Amino acid sequence: MLLTTKFLRPASDRNAVPRERLLRTLQSRAGKRLNLIIGPAGYGKTTLANQWCTQQTGAVGWLSLDANDDEPRRFWQYMAGALSHAGLADLDDCQSLFSQADTHDFEGAISGLINHLVAHTREGVSLVLDDYHQIQSPVIHRQLTYFIDYLPPGMDLVIVSRSEPELPVARWRVRQWADTIEPQLLAFSEDEARRFLSEFMALELDPAESRRIWQNAEGWVAAMQLSAIAAGTASQAPRETIGRPPSSSRELNEYIIGEILNQQPAEVRDFLLDTACCLRLNASLCNHVRQATDSQSLLERLSRSNLFLVPLDSRDQWFRYHDLFREALFTRLQQTAPERIEPLQARAIDWLLDNDDIQEAIAQLVQRRDWPWLERVLAEHGNHLIHGGFHLPVLEWLDKLPSGAVEANPRLSMLQIWGHFFANRLDAIEPRLEQLENRLDRRVADAHPDAEGALGLHSEIALIRGHLARTRADHDSAADLTRQVLRDIDHTQIPLKSVTYYGIGLDCFGRGDLPAAEDALASAVSYGQLERKASTVLSSGGLLAWIRFHRGHIDLALESCRAVRRWIDQHYTDPRQPTLISCWQNCALIEIHRERGELEHAEGYLKPLLSHLETGTEPGQHIIIQYARARLAFTRGDFAGALTALDDARNMLAQRGDRILFEPPNLEAMTARAQLGLSELDAAQRWLERRDAGRYRNPLNAEQDNMTAARVLIALGRPAEALPLLAPLRLSTEQGQHHKHLIEVLTIYADALAAEDKMAEASAMLAEALRRAARQGLYRLFVEESARIRRMIRALDPDTMPGNFLSGLQALLDASDAPASEPSIRSAPQPGLVEPLSSREIEVLGLINEGLANKDIAQRMQVANATVKAHIRNLYSKLQVKSRTEALARARQLALLQ
Repeated sequence: MLLTTKFLRPASDRNAVPRERLLRTLQSRAGKRLNLIIGPAGYGKTTLANQWCTQQTGAVGWLSLDANDDEPRRFWQYMAGALSHAGLADLDDCQSLFSQADTHDFEGAISGLINHLVAHTREGVSLVLDDYHQIQSPVIHRQLTYFIDYLPPGMDLVIVSRSEPELPVARWRVRQWADTIEPQLLAFSEDEARRFLSEFMALELDPAESRRIWQNAEGWVAAMQLSAIAAGTASQAPRETIGRPPSSSRELNEYIIGEILNQQPAEVRDFLLDTACCLRLNASLCNHVRQATDSQSLLERLSRSNLFLVPLDSRDQWFRYHDLFREALFTRLQQTAPERIEPLQARAIDWLLDNDDIQEAIAQLVQRRDWPWLERVLAEHGNHLIHGGFHLPVLEWLDKLPSGAVEANPRLSMLQIWGHFFANRLDAIEPRLEQLENRLDRRVADAHPDAEGALGLHSEIALIRGHLARTRADHDSAADLTRQVLRDIDHTQIPLKSVTYYGIGLDCFGRGDLPAAEDALASAVSYGQLERKASTVLSSGGLLAWIRFHRGHIDLALESCRAVRRWIDQHYTDPRQPTLISCWQNCALIEIHRERGELEHAEGYLKPLLSHLETGTEPGQHIIIQYARARLAFTRGDFAGALTALDDARNMLAQRGDRILFEPPNLEAMTARAQLGLSELDAAQRWLERRDAGRYRNPLNAEQDNMTAARVLIALGRPAEALPLLAPLRLSTEQGQHHKHLIEVLTIYADALAAEDKMAEASAMLAEALRRAARQGLYRLFVEESARIRRMIRALDPDTMPGNFLSGLQALLDASDAPASEPSIRSAPQPGLVEPLSSREIEVLGLINEGLANKDIAQRMQVANATVKAHIRNLYSKLQVKSRTEALARARQLALLQ
């Protein structure tokens, strides 16, 4: 979890000296993207940035960086977290990208964040990165350069650092993108120093004395403050005691120790040294580190004394020391009592672990290189981290352990296998499984003290093998393995019920037993909440909503999504679910809101998923996203856009179908429907002739196949041939409780009967479909049917239907801009071709004519490069050419291009 105190701006001090001359430099102007505030510690950089924040009218984010953030994944997770904390909505998927993406592929995730900012910075967004000097990674510098190069208008970034960062600041200055405030500007003027000493430090000094302090300190505000504190901050402090302020960091450390620390009462001095190892403080943490009970009163006492304690909230609960002060304290502890550092840090880590700040604790363990403790923490908490979406960080932490440590620990070996599984690195799993099984068998045979734990791990191995069997379409083996785990599960100490029931739900879904799939997935959600497995809860809940939607239970499907979201928000204040989980959840919501006619809501759930397609994602997720995208485009009447998404999904299925755990939706049937919408009857007829509904294991897919075949036959003027398909479909959908499909079957049946001039039967069939749809609140599917059905619905008397469903549907039909999907003419002829070009191929031809490269065509069409290459191969084949030049010449000859 992200530490929210890093997103808190320091509390504003009304007595702080306003820096008007510097604030004018920091003001926004056309074209500016970046403000740099650079200066040594104690020069007032953070105070200045805080004052600038108070002048901004839009959202303001703040991120306090520390040494633990010098790692790309952590840095960008906190960047997205800071923007989210500032009030930017819908950043979950951006955070998820940074959680999931490989570190070498962060550019895509950063692009996703930039794209999100483009849509959300119209009213202004500002972000302050405090203490950027903590970042030394060249990778982060390079990534931040990319981020700044493409910042949208309305986004202001402020970097606060002790030294100029390794960024192309000179280039940005030449382009007038950046303004810099350097130490000589940060230094207090004489007037600012006088106001600081009199108003902030409450010292009554004459102008000469103020000038002397200012000159000695050379405008260094921390030195002036330390000098004043050393003399006593009360107004009656002896003026002669205010001497020359320190002039270097080393001298300043000595000054802090000699003039500040040593002047404090013993209990305050001990408190300061004991807590110097903590980057952030609260009473509970300090009590645990010090093994005391009075930390809250001491923190309040330090705060009242203005002793370099910076409040991080308005309730005096979280604080941090001024950096200079903490560094000096920690240096003193290293010099005087180095043996105390280890137990103090250990108790701090203990507190973090006990308070579920697992990642923060692990970061400190990695920094300490305490590998034995890291092993224990990963063995205890790694499973929850994996299933909470942090599989890639877990794999990185496991790689940091000494050679052989993971192999020697079966629990860590299993953790590594789960990490590779969730990262979709299936090739890395099988050899590790075999090695682990051999070690476990030896433990059981040798009566190892942890033989019972070995048996528990065998259950996890069986679950993994079940999932691998699904990728090979070996569903019988997958079901056998999963049910064996369920039988053995009560004899193990490992919380596996949620994952096991999810596997059973997948198996039931695959073979079309939807009621059983619902039961299993509901159990997976329930056990996942008990086991605190966010990943399993979201994936199970998303698939559950998907099934309920396709069974026609639209309200129940929506409640499934909302219930899961409420639980996640309650237990995970910064949820960053894996991309697959976000895919199931969002795609179910796309379908729900699309069917309700709430197309803007549906678009809102689609938009965060599109960046996953650009950056590369798990193949099953890729196909589901493109399918949902195609359905939404079809509903809007954008049949060409639907075909583009479906083409890309089919290419992914052809290339990586062996890596998908479930049977994807029926892409071919949906493609045929879009071809009907474009009046491409020849293409739809070719699909009809080659289709094979029997190849689908999931009956939903087989039903979609047969329903689309009936639609094509009606469009071809052969409704009599459609009737034999529809009669058994009506029975199977009713028996299977596939309510949405049953309504569609009844509607298509009515269309076929009407085409046969059997209007009485057609009207009765359509009325039955409408009554069932009214009970489920299904509207949109009627808008997508033929013009004949639309005319029949418009002609009905609203009083013949209960409630206002029919009048609402008729209003939707009138308001809909989508054209009827019944074709009236065939595609425009293309004489001279061995086979007509599809609409997608014609679009690609036009983009080639514009001079676009393949990657640019892919970006314009929002598909993969492989999809574009496939279209071009088809073009060359149909045009009987071998190059782009020949293709364009041949297209002009055939009058396909102007």
